[in-house]
Amino acid sequence: MNLIEILLLAFALGIDCCVVSFAQGLIFTSNRVQNSLILALTMGFFQGFMPVIGFIGAGIISRYVSAYSAWISFAIFLILGLKFIFEAFEQKEEKICCIGINCLISMGIATSIDALVAGASIKFSHTELLIPALLIAFASFFMSLSGFWFGNSFKNFPSKYLEISGGLILIGLAFKAVI
Repeated sequence: MNLIEILLLAFALGIDCCVVSFAQGLIFTSNRVQNSLILALTMGFFQGFMPVIGFIGAGIISRYVSAYSAWISFAIFLILGLKFIFEAFEQKEEKICCIGINCLISMGIATSIDALVAGASIKFSHTELLIPALLIAFASFFMSLSGFWFGNSFKNFPSKYLEISGGLILIGLAFKAVI
């Protein structure tokens, strides 16, 4: 993967963080600075750490599947992209205000499962891990922070367009993996 592809991946993965933080920003009225930083740090940490786990896991099995690595990357990115797009059209429950440690960990894990799978794709694309993991973490941190602060400003902007954009980026990366 080149730097542009890594940046696109980081942006696509950060969209979940932005949407979750956006919803939290709509709700919070007190300690906004502290809560926004705690939420953004949690999202950035999990989004940056999960690719490491996926990368290591893929490294364990890579000798068995290396001949198919481009197609595995294709399948992973395609499935993630389609998942983003399908989820954009799902009916979503009202988000709850949640900055407690258990809730933060739950939101961090839930939003970063895709990053775990992306870590495997990074391994299969024969890309070093450090720069992608850091860029994913930083992008997620900043997108989460931005989402939180712009929550009130964009109350009527449907998040589904962000999710569809992220899905299309991931589908583009899928086809790039096999071309």
